[in-house]
Amino acid sequence: MTTSRQNALFDADEHGADLPVPPGDAGGAALDAAAPLAERLRPHHLDEVIGQTHLLGPGKPLRVAFEQGRLHSMILWGPPGVGKTTLARLMSQAVKAHFIVLSAVLAGVKDIREAVVEAERARAAGQRTIVFVDEVHRFNKAQQDAFLPHVESGLFTFIGATTENPSFEVNSALLSRATVHVLRALEPAEQRQLLARAQATLEAPPLSESAADRLIGYADGDARRLLNAYENLVAQAGPVAELDESSLERSLGEQLRRYDKGGDQFYDTISALHKSVRGSDPDAAMYWLARMLDGGVDPRYIIRRVVRMASEDIGNADPRALRIALDAAETFERLGSPEGELTLAQAVVYLAVAPKSNAVYTAWKAVRAFVAQDGTRPIPIHLRNAPTKLMKNLGYGRAYRYAHDEPGAFAAGESYWPDGLSPPSFYQPVPRGLELRIGEKLAELRRLNEVARQAESAPDTGPDPAD
Repeated sequence: MTTSRQNALFDADEHGADLPVPPGDAGGAALDAAAPLAERLRPHHLDEVIGQTHLLGPGKPLRVAFEQGRLHSMILWGPPGVGKTTLARLMSQAVKAHFIVLSAVLAGVKDIREAVVEAERARAAGQRTIVFVDEVHRFNKAQQDAFLPHVESGLFTFIGATTENPSFEVNSALLSRATVHVLRALEPAEQRQLLARAQATLEAPPLSESAADRLIGYADGDARRLLNAYENLVAQAGPVAELDESSLERSLGEQLRRYDKGGDQFYDTISALHKSVRGSDPDAAMYWLARMLDGGVDPRYIIRRVVRMASEDIGNADPRALRIALDAAETFERLGSPEGELTLAQAVVYLAVAPKSNAVYTAWKAVRAFVAQDGTRPIPIHLRNAPTKLMKNLGYGRAYRYAHDEPGAFAAGESYWPDGLSPPSFYQPVPRGLELRIGEKLAELRRLNEVARQAESAPDTGPDPAD
């Protein structure tokens, strides 16, 4: 097996990991000058990390672990270029742990066994060990199981990095022994911070606002992709007063023109896909789907929009549409691209041919607007929960009619609205698909309510006591 130092070198080549140059290393300065920009800007202290404030902010889980030197096995799950390798290295530096890097693409059980031997030597020398596994989802079950006894015994702390959902890709036994921390793609404001550091490091000309917007859209939250593209832009632009959009287009070429996440083309294309589904044209919907995938759109973004379409444009006219959209999302997480794209196409076609209804979407907007302007009305006594004797004595829940004890499991005439509020009718089912039958049922329930209320308000016609 290679030493941990050699592993770190390999990781730097393959994954851009930061590597401190030991004193006396004659090639250190040259290596630093020749290193990619993403490598030179890699944080060497926790406070230099941009993004992941939900994990690294004051009092947040990983911040506390860093500050207290409290190691725990973990899975770092997130998209490319968000700092998974960096956080693992910073953790090892913070606790002065021996750091062993394995790449699941190339390593096997033999390498894991050799890492165990190395960890035992470190423990004998009084040093803790972190074993970092990049692309851990690529290890099979036997390889993942090989870590279990050593994680259990505390021989080393296990940190795995993955871009795939660990619920599907990591063994449950290993997953139960590690905390999953979800890393997020960098926000546009965070990418601007990174660009500012990059400009200062390269002493580059300023970047125009429009060029910055398009570059950030192209990077799609991936810090490495952002910095590599920016470095190429600066190198190709030469001595100019400003780096503008034309410079960016010359630098990135077809990559930028085919799919512009930061510009109108992105929004226009997703709009065309959505409107094709809404308009029940499966061929057009597949065309725009293919355009987006071919242009480099993250399929997960498309999936989120497809799930939204299932509720917004189909709703209860065909409730299966939402389930099919969610199944497509789950299947894509299992298969990835390109295999998972077929299930996305299947979902888009189903949504396009399904009966359409925006009744729930329209009703929900109306309800929210109504609640916002109406204020907070008291909850009627008969609808309140009564878990204690005091609440029961106050009348909470009294006179509530349990629907399952009523004919047809419907308490005709019962009111579920605040007192004094004339019940509005927000949900209006369309006469299509399942909502056709839903509308018929609601009409019948409203008729039963009206009959019951009329009977309740009718004058008493019992026998006259004088008779």
